[in-house]
Formats: sequence, C-alpha cells, structure tokens
Amino acid sequence: MYYMGINIWPVLAAAVATMVIGFLWYSPALFAKPWTRLMGYDLNDKARMAEMQRGAAKMYALTFVATLVSAAMLAKIIAVTTVNSPLYGVKIGLAIWLGFVTTVQLTNALFNKKPAKLYLIDTGYQLVCYAVMGAIIAMWNR
Repeated sequence: MYYMGINIWPVLAAAVATMVIGFLWYSPALFAKPWTRLMGYDLNDKARMAEMQRGAAKMYALTFVATLVSAAMLAKIIAVTTVNSPLYGVKIGLAIWLGFVTTVQLTNALFNKKPAKLYLIDTGYQLVCYAVMGAIIAMWNR
C-alpha cells in the first residue's frame, strides 16, 4: 500500500521498531537509571512517578506519530535514492542522524545546559533508531 510514493508497511514496521528500541533503551536494563537521574527525576518519589505515568499514554501516542513522520521522510529519501539494500539503508539513516538529528539535539542540549551524558544517551537512541529504520525500509524496497 502506497501513499505519495511511500510504501506504508515498512514505515509502520520502522516506527514500531523504534518504539520497541525506545522501551529497551530507556529501560532499567540499559539507561533508565542514569537518564532519570540526569533528567532530575527521583525514582523513589512515588507521587511524581505516578504523575508521569498518568500522562504517559498521550506522550507515547504523540511520540509514535512523530516517529511515523520521521520514518515516512526517511522512506521518501530512500526511495528517491533508489537504495534497496539494508546496509545502504543504514548508511542513509546514519547520514540523516548525523546531518540533522544529532546536530539539532546538540544545539538543544547546549542552550538548555543539559549534561553531556544526557545528550549522549538521547542521541545514541536516535542513532540506533535511524540505522534500524533505514535498514527496515531499504530491505522492504527490494
């Protein structure tokens, strides 16, 4: 199924993969503890954690929409460049991450005086996401 020259199925698969990566990346198994500490959250503050959980559904829904837009734009770039191998899809994803995503995140981190470790955790997540999205989309275009 195509919309504006973009195959919708790999876009959906890439967006779902990104959400799964996010759940893992920001889980206790990986970066939950340092991320929450750097963000100024106290995991032992039950009231604040409950408040965050109440708004989580809306945040996840909006995040998924944003991820769909990112995946769709990446799919369009991959289609225009006629990339059809997962390795080249990864390369396109990494180029988009390097040229646009991490630079915007760095500027945001600098002006908001965020710790370097927080920037590295967040931009590392985006790096993995764009590489995986690029591979999925390019592989689907074979």
